[in-house]
Amino acid sequence: MKKFLIVGLGNIGEKYENTRHNIGFKVLDHLAKQEDLIFKTEKLGDISTYKLKGRTFILLKPSTYMNLSGKSVLYWLNKENIPLDNLLVITDDLNLPFGSIRVKTKGSDGGHNGLKDIQDKLNTTKYNRFRFGISDAFSKGRQVDYVLGAWSTEEKEKLKERLDVSNNLIKSFGLAGMSNTMNTYNGK
Repeated sequence: MKKFLIVGLGNIGEKYENTRHNIGFKVLDHLAKQEDLIFKTEKLGDISTYKLKGRTFILLKPSTYMNLSGKSVLYWLNKENIPLDNLLVITDDLNLPFGSIRVKTKGSDGGHNGLKDIQDKLNTTKYNRFRFGISDAFSKGRQVDYVLGAWSTEEKEKLKERLDVSNNLIKSFGLAGMSNTMNTYNGK
């Protein structure tokens, strides 16, 4: 049976729950709700397991806070004996318009501290990432407030459809592979 580690980046705690920076958690929570999955608190994160067509998806929401996500990712890759090619990290991206998707097999951290820590702990920039656009609609010097701010009314209205697309992307990653997933979902 093929196993995949799907990591949604975010910060733990109620005050971060509905912020743009927590889109990774939100994507996994949406999948869990659609598939009647339950997250359990385990070492370094909340874990849920989803089985689909002979594949096992281990969903991870690290409890280490965003900037220290690498420790949790490395632990669960090793614990579950999952190859690096079967890792997908879901994160927010300021450089993409709201709701747009970019899936890549490698790249820089782009100034994202969560990705920076994962890159440091895995000792490579070659891991799959799913960047969810949150746009850069903030004034100069307001980036932190924007990223840690709540979704606008307009964003909330469009979010469900974008979360549905995100769930299909995760399933495609496990069933159709990274190359097909990039071809299908990039720019959607």
